[in-house]
Amino acid sequence: MDEQQQSVEHFLDLIKRSRRGKFKVYIGMIAGVGKTYRMLQEAHELLRAGVDVKIGYVETHGRPGTEALVPGLPVIPRRTLFYKGKELEEMDVTAIIQAHPEIVVVDELAHTNIEGSKNAKRWQDVMEILDAGISVISAINIQHIEGLNEEVSEIVGLEVKERVPDSVLEEADEVVNIDLTAEELIARLKAGKIYKPEKVQTALDHFFRTEHILQLRELALKEVALRVEKQVESGLSDGPSFRHEKFLACISSAEKTPRRLIRKVARLATRYDTKFAVLYVQTPKESTDRIPLANQRYLLNHFKLASELGGEVIQVQSRHVPEAIVDVCAKGKFTTVCVGKPSFSFWSLMGSLRRYRTLVRKLSPLSIDLIILS
Repeated sequence: MDEQQQSVEHFLDLIKRSRRGKFKVYIGMIAGVGKTYRMLQEAHELLRAGVDVKIGYVETHGRPGTEALVPGLPVIPRRTLFYKGKELEEMDVTAIIQAHPEIVVVDELAHTNIEGSKNAKRWQDVMEILDAGISVISAINIQHIEGLNEEVSEIVGLEVKERVPDSVLEEADEVVNIDLTAEELIARLKAGKIYKPEKVQTALDHFFRTEHILQLRELALKEVALRVEKQVESGLSDGPSFRHEKFLACISSAEKTPRRLIRKVARLATRYDTKFAVLYVQTPKESTDRIPLANQRYLLNHFKLASELGGEVIQVQSRHVPEAIVDVCAKGKFTTVCVGKPSFSFWSLMGSLRRYRTLVRKLSPLSIDLIILS
């Protein structure tokens, strides 16, 4: 039995263990590595094995090799919507649930649905399908994972708008990396197997630069390794007892630093398979009637991001930030406090070096660690 057949057998075994649909995700470092191709290959194998599998949504991007795998697979018709005078198509979630196949293939997990759709995002469609007891095979590129957004932005120099919360990947029963070397990927690009000829040079100048591919590939490999490691650890019931970590990210109302901090703490929580919370201490100078509108908007976005990444949002009012942090830690049984690297926005809240020392002194007897994240 080859590796692909073993993967199919393993996925079928997972399906039998629960009434809720099972969730398999193919992760790629970048467009064109073969995620959709592999999903369609698997769908054909499942069909030959007598499994009721259907295509819910597949995007071939006009790639001949991928398009050649669509015929022979049952397809659930898309629904048509009119948006800004244009006729557009979206996946028909209602039709999928009514047809109720054992497995449905849903491409482009990070896709944003057309305005007027039942759900704003395709990953929300997938959660609904899973809840209906239908298993899903889907795919995503590494740059669309919310918790990696900052790292990807630093690598490629732009922010990816369509993103999927890390909590969605945590729902996955199986995560598979589709890997290619940089040389293989660039060769595919130049051969016209990924984009049309007129788009090749632009791709080579941006996302498909060799150094970008290598860094994105490393991120993808680490992400899948992390997911596999968590699955292995969750299956081990016996073993030595360790302190159960619980992280608290302390943020300000600034725009950028809190966003980076939240994502990094969420990744730490994922790594330790634990929970995290985000704390904002509202001081009198940022009371409701005094805080600038821009900062209010930043805070709302920070709270939304924390919730999307699976974190709890805590807001308290206090004149004394260090004491408020310690009080929240004691009540919430947090083991680690995380703050951004020294900057005006956060450390001005601390007031002075004396107050910072107060925080360290008060955390120490409680065996609470303090981490400064850049």
